[in-house]
Amino acid sequence: MPENKKSHFNKMLAPIVITVFVVAYYLVFVCIISKVPDIPSIIKYFGALLPLAFVGVGIYVLIERIKEIKKGEEDDLSQY
Repeated sequence: MPENKKSHFNKMLAPIVITVFVVAYYLVFVCIISKVPDIPSIIKYFGALLPLAFVGVGIYVLIERIKEIKKGEEDDLSQY
């Protein structure tokens, strides 16, 4: 692997791994909430909505971070 691509991969590895774990955590949480029989359906829907929103935001932020790394913007604060 060329040095530049290897460097990009190393910088992308941590955000990808963290996002995968966080998304898995929220999806397991949603599955558990949906299986509890004593909770009313409306509470299940609202209880699942927020974690699913977090999953969407997490994936969006990961994609943006990968784009930044590929562009070479390693320091987000350098723009300000």
